[in-house]
Amino acid sequence: MKLKLSRPIVFFDIEATGLNISTDRIVELCLLKVHPCGNEEARTMRFNPGIHISAEATAVNGIKDEDVADCPHFADEAASVADFFRDCDIAGFNSNAFDIPMLVEEFIRAGIDFDINACRFIDVQTIFHKMEKRNLVAAYKFYCNKDLENAHTAQADTEATYEVLQAQLDRYPEDLKNDVAFLAEFSRRNRNVDLAGRVVLNDQGVETINFGKYKGRAVAEILRRDPGYFSWIMQGDFTQNTKQVFMRIRLREKI
Repeated sequence: MKLKLSRPIVFFDIEATGLNISTDRIVELCLLKVHPCGNEEARTMRFNPGIHISAEATAVNGIKDEDVADCPHFADEAASVADFFRDCDIAGFNSNAFDIPMLVEEFIRAGIDFDINACRFIDVQTIFHKMEKRNLVAAYKFYCNKDLENAHTAQADTEATYEVLQAQLDRYPEDLKNDVAFLAEFSRRNRNVDLAGRVVLNDQGVETINFGKYKGRAVAEILRRDPGYFSWIMQGDFTQNTKQVFMRIRLREKI
């Protein structure tokens, strides 16, 4: 079933130096933009991350330091990448938990003010797990009845993710609406305020800390009661996006 789109949607996949969103870097990025008319645009880019690619990452994606030594840094192409995403919704496989936060971190480092809040996110893995609870290779076999060749290469994973979502719409017509807003809401795991899920909205819509000793407490309340907490967040090993959220709340509340 073809997606019903009111504006373009970008399917994408990242291969990185590792799995730490705040310290690792993107080495490969594949983008597939699908327009409401059905036209598609695809781009695949590799970047010199400026740090060592871990052996664990290389074992998965096959990319070594020497393979990207002569590639541009992400910052060199950040403006072009942001422009490709502009005025689009976003989809991926496990993208809400990894790819989107990683991409936002790279934009922040590059000094690109990309308004991620203007996008709706569809995480095809979340839909898959809610329906079948497997991984992308199994999802591709289950929904598309095909073996995923070259798994864990950005291009193969991106194209497979797009095919799987279309097949999911065909398989679950009574459960899934062919509507980006519905799919984005359905594939969201929780009500994250920051992309890493350190701050979430509670049932009353209040920004609430989602980790540590203050879990379940309102951010504004803790910033008022414990002034040192903000400094700890700013100096800690948290993503730049998480730090931005705490800063925004602090400025809004004039704390």
